[in-house]
Amino acid sequence: MKRKSKRLRAIAKQIERKAYSIADAVRIVKETATAKFPESVDIAVRLGVDPKKADQAVRGTVALPHGIGREVRVLVIAKPPKDEEARAAGADHVGFADYIEKIKGGWTDVDVIIATPDSMGELGKLGKILGPRGLMPNPKSGTVTMDVGKAVKEVKAGKIEFRVDKAGILHATIGKANFEPGKLAENVHSFLNTVVRLKPASAKGTYIRSVFLSSTMGPSVEIDRNEIAAH
Repeated sequence: MKRKSKRLRAIAKQIERKAYSIADAVRIVKETATAKFPESVDIAVRLGVDPKKADQAVRGTVALPHGIGREVRVLVIAKPPKDEEARAAGADHVGFADYIEKIKGGWTDVDVIIATPDSMGELGKLGKILGPRGLMPNPKSGTVTMDVGKAVKEVKAGKIEFRVDKAGILHATIGKANFEPGKLAENVHSFLNTVVRLKPASAKGTYIRSVFLSSTMGPSVEIDRNEIAAH
């Protein structure tokens, strides 16, 4: 831990305490991602909303143009013939009663769960297991649908889901530090543009209060809010 702290302190000295353009923030995050593994690049957006109010609980999806740099493991809960559609689309796991039982036993070794509406009666009972892990399918995110083939392909291609937390912050992974700078910047733009479009009508004052970009093991770099308003 001491070596990590010294490393972070040394890196932090290279970064001025100011807000950067998206292009410069991406450059700095890439330069400071010096771990021996491909670090993820994460974004944190602090919103001027009250998450306790249902009409201000910002959530949505965005199809990142360049994906997130890793394979997304997808489980589809569906009955025949939709199960075959899901398999043909590339789902990693497909089933109904068998997977309901596995989840009841604590298995959640996937990144996204997609379900048909007729399966939600049983799957919905598992909210205490799936909810805290952010895995419960939802119609608003496109993960409760009869078009399971399309949903699987979209998730595999880079569609991610996000939801504001209790502190009013959105967290998401938007790529890898070994992405080309332009591709990372495009993913950032796509994410932020989507967040701006989702501004609740009831939200008062400044909507996007701060945005920070960071790699898994690197320091956070603030993005200039004025630039966000321009995109």
